[in-house]
Amino acid sequence: MTATPVVGDISRWIPVRPRNTELDALPLFCLPHAGGAASAFRSFQDSVPGVAVLPLQLPGRENRLRETPYQDMESLAAALATVVVTEAAGRPYAIYGHSVGALVAFETVRTIRRRGRQQPVHLFVSGCSAPSSPPDDEPVVAGMATSEVVQMLRRLGGTPEWLLADAGALEMILPPFRADFSVKQTYDYRPEPPLTIPVTVLASTDDPRAPVVLQEQWNEHTVGPVQQHVLTGGHFAVYEQAALTRSLISEALALWTAYR
Repeated sequence: MTATPVVGDISRWIPVRPRNTELDALPLFCLPHAGGAASAFRSFQDSVPGVAVLPLQLPGRENRLRETPYQDMESLAAALATVVVTEAAGRPYAIYGHSVGALVAFETVRTIRRRGRQQPVHLFVSGCSAPSSPPDDEPVVAGMATSEVVQMLRRLGGTPEWLLADAGALEMILPPFRADFSVKQTYDYRPEPPLTIPVTVLASTDDPRAPVVLQEQWNEHTVGPVQQHVLTGGHFAVYEQAALTRSLISEALALWTAYR
């Protein structure tokens, strides 16, 4: 059995907490897209009734800029499982991940289950094909020149042009982006019994990275209820339509928040 990793100060992983956290609010741990940071979920905080939105900060970005990012799924999921279980402290909780963050969230839940610890009451995934889907044919980011990575970020959208044009800013944002793509591109899905928890899938109509048909396959990974919503837009529709995303999250968690 793999030893539980030491993750250090939990506040590094959860740098920003809701301003008015209710003692009985349901924690919702959030994992962003490749290269993304906790700030991606800033507009979600204090905006979902009965829910304490807790964006997770991975090493190598924002307040953890000087730390080395994780580059493999097993190590990252192991560390996050420790963080989530420690912070939840026996309370019900939920997890949400976008893009590569959805894969990481899924593997974090499976790691928690293998340890025999309390699983989340709900898993939210968006902008991500099901774990068992065939790997896409995108180029290996680890071997790409900086100019090629910048072109890729432009195609994906979601990164301000001023960041892509600033050499100093690129030095900060490219290492975690490359690391997160390494997590994804070296990921080896291994079949296990399906989860037993509800899963909500947030897809979008024009997402070239995660077509709706491949997101439908998330229903193969749980025996719990699965609900899929399709937003109009591209890969970052869940951020661009944050109010709708928050509403769908609130709706899915209504049973838990109503009796908190």
